[in-house]
Amino acid sequence: MSAATSPQPHLVHGMGADPVEPDWPALTLEELAGVLRAYPEAGLSARSGEVIRLLWLSPRPLSAAALVETPGGAFFVKRHHDSVRPAASLREEHDFLIHLRAHSAPVVRVLGDETGGTVHQRGPWTYEVHTVGEGQDLYRDAISWSPFADVEHAHAAGAALARLHEAAQGYDAPHRGPAPLVAGFSVFAADDPVAAVEDYAAARPAVAAELADRPGWRADLERWHLPFHRRLVPLLDELEPLWVHGDFHASNLLWRDGHVSSVIDFSLCDRAYAVHDLATAIERNTVEWVELDEKGAAAVHTEAARALIAGYEQIRRLSDAERAALPEMLALCHVDYALSEIDYFRGATGSAANTELAYRYLVDHTAFFTGPIGSELLDAIREESAR
Repeated sequence: MSAATSPQPHLVHGMGADPVEPDWPALTLEELAGVLRAYPEAGLSARSGEVIRLLWLSPRPLSAAALVETPGGAFFVKRHHDSVRPAASLREEHDFLIHLRAHSAPVVRVLGDETGGTVHQRGPWTYEVHTVGEGQDLYRDAISWSPFADVEHAHAAGAALARLHEAAQGYDAPHRGPAPLVAGFSVFAADDPVAAVEDYAAARPAVAAELADRPGWRADLERWHLPFHRRLVPLLDELEPLWVHGDFHASNLLWRDGHVSSVIDFSLCDRAYAVHDLATAIERNTVEWVELDEKGAAAVHTEAARALIAGYEQIRRLSDAERAALPEMLALCHVDYALSEIDYFRGATGSAANTELAYRYLVDHTAFFTGPIGSELLDAIREESAR
């Protein structure tokens, strides 16, 4: 067995377009071998002479992950710091994955270690091991908010999302407990979003500290977010709660013959609404937020948004309430995740620069939809969803 450390330097995706140093140290072969010995399916033991091969280090920045080949096959290993993903939080993701797989969704299988548990703890780290998804990882190196290669991929992704929602039916677990980097929809599902933010922050000291340093946050919500909420809130009682993926981006899909063959990375999943997940897919895949200042209207891929909706409705028709909610939801779907990024960057990594970017994400992505380019996208979505 080779015990060499992973190649250095290992750069990851940052909050912008340029690669950055990772928040967490890269996985090493020695570390991976130690973890995988606890998983019988990996086929490792205490004997010397066994070979494991590091196939790929993930460039995703918020955890450390790798593809590894062992005598038992290829596996995906992910390591989290306990302050970000304690075992209980990780099990919430795994339980949802297990339900989806039992209902024929094309998702990876979570492996059990020698104790039968799906979370492996070593010191301050929690580990999870998955099978490798089927299909080609065409968007492996795509940064957040990169667009689909073409409208055909957008249409196929919409259909895959609808099938995922069908498989999620019947999963009735409550909302996830407080943790950084979770993308539910709680703040603007409340009658009083300002009070909901205060409640959210009360359970997360880092968010509370950040908002205390920003006395203008209530005014920001009143100016940009609350108009969308006032139009959305009468529709919420007509929406059925559903556990959703939460980050349905092209880089979390594997492909075969132009169709989605696997959906991966459920780290942001939570209980929300199907239309929230569809709005998130549009937000993640059809606006190049990182390039918006430079490209202007060219950074918005309206036809891809239309294709996502059309592909979705080919499998699962939206209800009247979902159609009306979709454009308002699009302007608000990112809010819980933006707050959870503040929790992560201020509380876990201590990055003032990234905390500032997370707050700008919270505000600016909603403000965009009040301007001419964003309003045109909302109008196109209203038109498409009315067909």
